[in-house]
Amino acid sequence: MLMMLIAGIAVLAFISASAMFLIWWERKVSAHIQSRFGPMRVGWHGVLQPIADAVKLLLKEDIRPAEADKLVWWLAPFFAVVPPVMAFAAIPFGKSLIPKDLNVGILYIMAISSVCVIGIFMAGWGSNNKYSLLGGMRSAAQIVSYEIPMILSMITVVMHANSLSMQKIVEAQSRHWNILHPNMLLAALVYTIAATAEVNRAPFDIPEAESELVAGFHTEYSGMKFAMFFIGEYTNLFIIAAISTTLFFGGWHGPFLPPVVWFLSKTYLCIFIWMWVRWTFPRARVDQLMAFAWKVLTPIAFVNLAITGWLLLK
Repeated sequence: MLMMLIAGIAVLAFISASAMFLIWWERKVSAHIQSRFGPMRVGWHGVLQPIADAVKLLLKEDIRPAEADKLVWWLAPFFAVVPPVMAFAAIPFGKSLIPKDLNVGILYIMAISSVCVIGIFMAGWGSNNKYSLLGGMRSAAQIVSYEIPMILSMITVVMHANSLSMQKIVEAQSRHWNILHPNMLLAALVYTIAATAEVNRAPFDIPEAESELVAGFHTEYSGMKFAMFFIGEYTNLFIIAAISTTLFFGGWHGPFLPPVVWFLSKTYLCIFIWMWVRWTFPRARVDQLMAFAWKVLTPIAFVNLAITGWLLLK
């Protein structure tokens, strides 16, 4: 029980620190892409800006819309932030640095991460706001659609490793990373695009499109409830990057440096690429987004799965 408590505290501390760092980092990345400075005044290059933001959100009044469904509206942020935290249980940071090496690790992560859509939909429905409801409905349709090609791309890796365990998938890449195989490169590309939609990031951020829906599903939230959605979003971003590192980039494998350093370096490099994409491409329309999932990504993922099966049977 004591070891479980220590592991839980360590995970929560890492999530809090990582979310604050990623918020600052994204602001700096977006600023440099747009030829400006970003946060500069609070700390060196604005490194203390996330702490100032956290204090501001703690002090802001928690306002609930008069006609909102009180219980649903209140519970939504917890459903948005708790599942990503639970997903950390099966993330392998090193050879023996994993909270729990489940024999169905990748299945557990995908199942628990899918619960986030319930929180987003609850926020949209419980707010009793048309903009929020549209954002929640968009998110439900988007996540359900893009889960299919994303899971199909994961299955190709599972077929290669012959295991659902995250550690065994990493160990299967001790000689060659999966990304070096042509069919795995295609699977990685499908996964990257689908995962972008899964975490509602541009160009697939239609559930919170500010030009159309004010702020989408979290329009009516303020203070720490709004902050919980933010933490959930950036924790999800770390999770999909960690999965990408584990499945396609050899996980914690690497020469000279400690395994955890290799794992975090690869993961944050993947996150940087997602940030770069966010601040480069324009937002897609709803019809374009859904058509791309069903007419392009899903057929490609099925074909790639069939090719992988054929290669393994040769």
